[in-house]
Amino acid sequence: MDYNRARMRMVAEQLSASTRGISNPAVLEAMATVPRHEFVPAQFRRYAYDDRPLPIGYAQTISQPYVVAFMTEKLEPQANERVLEIGTGSGYQAAILAGLVSAVYSIEIVEPLAVRAQGDLARLGYGNVSVRHGDGYLGWPEAAPFDAIIVTCAPDHVPQPLIDQLKEGGRMVIPVGELDDQNLYLLRKRGKALQREAILPVRFVPMTGTASRR
Repeated sequence: MDYNRARMRMVAEQLSASTRGISNPAVLEAMATVPRHEFVPAQFRRYAYDDRPLPIGYAQTISQPYVVAFMTEKLEPQANERVLEIGTGSGYQAAILAGLVSAVYSIEIVEPLAVRAQGDLARLGYGNVSVRHGDGYLGWPEAAPFDAIIVTCAPDHVPQPLIDQLKEGGRMVIPVGELDDQNLYLLRKRGKALQREAILPVRFVPMTGTASRR
């Protein structure tokens, strides 16, 4: 399979402004550059550039390319910024961000996925991504504060530790809600208040760990 051609077709047919409205040139370039098939289990690689999520094991998925691009664009990543990702999964979203920001800190609660993603990211040369196994609800306090936070699993409320670890003026993109009633929100931190905007109905795997016990 010609993965490069498939990736270019993915960008043109699934993402671009004329089809699905993704217009940030840097985001489109990242989506055209990062080899999504390298983050997909071997038995699903022929579907790597299809317009759908794919299983990666442990009841987790790699998100649909459009959702990755949409969330990345809404996050408004800047070259000098440090970003926290909650839910490393395959490592694909972290790889997309790696070319857009200074540093990515990514937390995965499923240890085998964290280990695999860390290995794949290192193998592919994404040296500005740090991955660790842990509870994403609690964030990464020793590396805080962050310019932006992206969450790829859905709690039923916005975790306070993540709000606390977001810089003043920072942005957070996060799905919130029960499995069949989730919305993706863009949050902006303004002092003690959060500006909240619902931007897309979505369906993400639930956030586990502390989030499921609240």
